Amino acid sequence: MKAGPGNGTHPRRRRAAGLAGLTGLLALALVLTGCSTDPLADQYRAGSNKGFIAGDGSVTEIPAADRGAAVTWSGVDETGAAVSNTDYAGKVLVVNFWYASCAPCRVEAPALQKLNAEFSGKGAEWLGVNVRDQAANAIAFNQSYGITYPSIMDVDGGAMQLAFSGSIPPNAVPTTLVLDKSGRVAARILGALSTPSILETIVRDAIAEVPAA
Repeated sequence: MKAGPGNGTHPRRRRAAGLAGLTGLLALALVLTGCSTDPLADQYRAGSNKGFIAGDGSVTEIPAADRGAAVTWSGVDETGAAVSNTDYAGKVLVVNFWYASCAPCRVEAPALQKLNAEFSGKGAEWLGVNVRDQAANAIAFNQSYGITYPSIMDVDGGAMQLAFSGSIPPNAVPTTLVLDKSGRVAARILGALSTPSILETIVRDAIAEVPAA
């Protein structure tokens, strides 16, 4: 039976829908091009935030004696795998809150991945928390920037943001937290990671600490 009015989608319409889908995928690929040709990242480096609200880059370190209780959290990453604090028991964990169209998030992504690779198997792990995107966008971002650590998708329920609400002010993305071996917040970088060596030093110090009893 030939397709016609009331008889299913016309072939031209199917072709148009296919072209629209392809156009969308190409647009996403262009948006997530590497940092060197990334307009949003370039704008951020030039000092144009385009209405973006971010932290000031301040670093706060919390002495071991003053840290609060361990943070209990769980979620699902971009591949659909369940992740929770128990997966990182006894390890230092760097938690980075981000989303794909966040200009400073793009700028700091290569430095975060470099440190993640540097500390692989040395007592520290990296975990992203995506606060705005769907899984496909996060996966495309990871492929574009070479990110190998997972990200919890925190768009719908915001459970991760709620779990760390005492450490992260509203609208401050990116924010990077360092959790000690006991799962307590040991340090916070509010805004983009301007000097990777600062985070590296914080992580090394946290690895050297004796876990809280």
